Amino acid sequence: MAKASGTTTVAVADRHLALSNLSKILYPETGTTKGEVIDYYSRIAPVLIPHLAGRPLSLKRYPEGVGGQGFFAKNVPNGAPDWVRTARLPAPGSTKNRDEIDYVVLPADAGDALATLVWLANLASIELHVPQWQVGPRGGVRGTDLVVFDLDPGAPATVVECAAVAVRLREVLHDDGLAAVAKTSGSKGMQVYAAIKPADWGRTSDYAKAVAQQLEKEDPERVTSVMRKSLRPGKVFIDWSQNNTAKTTVAPYSMRARPAPTVSTPLHWDEVAACRRPEELVFTFDDVLARVAAEGDLFADLLDGERLALPRR
Repeated sequence: MAKASGTTTVAVADRHLALSNLSKILYPETGTTKGEVIDYYSRIAPVLIPHLAGRPLSLKRYPEGVGGQGFFAKNVPNGAPDWVRTARLPAPGSTKNRDEIDYVVLPADAGDALATLVWLANLASIELHVPQWQVGPRGGVRGTDLVVFDLDPGAPATVVECAAVAVRLREVLHDDGLAAVAKTSGSKGMQVYAAIKPADWGRTSDYAKAVAQQLEKEDPERVTSVMRKSLRPGKVFIDWSQNNTAKTTVAPYSMRARPAPTVSTPLHWDEVAACRRPEELVFTFDDVLARVAAEGDLFADLLDGERLALPRR
């Protein structure tokens, strides 16, 4: 390790990276530094990288810390090393009127994937968001291989209400032959996922909408499938639109730009069912490292489990 001009040069696999301003505080409330954020991402990498690999990354960067102005970055950041894998993909709905965007895509090579992750963390890329599809080996968009339900509580509802809805959602997916897993969003809500055989995104979106509408019909006092904010106070909004090919969801094990360094954390279903207070499902990066060391990747079934065809509704 070498230091020069406020930078620290480190070897990551076969790559050498110049890391800067490691003592810069990114979370003022807890005093968490950029160096600690980089350390977290390097240590969580063995379970994080498989959930990112092959998926175009959307970054939420906070160069001045979480109290400053953050911004989404889809296009590969300036100054990217030539070994960083990118993919030029269509950019529907781009706010900058681009037809295509050059995304960062973590490669299959574990060394370069880790080096890329560390390089991104050095750019204060606190949040990592990915779609429910992967990039093909020669580029282009593969079919959707995940279906996701984003559970967003409208105050005074909290993650406690989200957990109750998630338990019922799991039952519905099980009845449809799908195995569900759940995680905190790292912010206010939760997400429930199931792995599927690759399908057209329109089918996954239609399926998720139908499931959301079923739960709303069963429990209209607690659940809504409609995005309109005026309908959401006190209810859990099941955001089925996250399955649109242009949408992304925060990745499992990604940090969040909250006052404390919380993480989008995979959960045991027993934890979900037992939740009675919001703080029971709040995990910081230190908590998550300890959980993974003790229990491994609770989202492993999304990678290794059986993929079933998406049911028709």
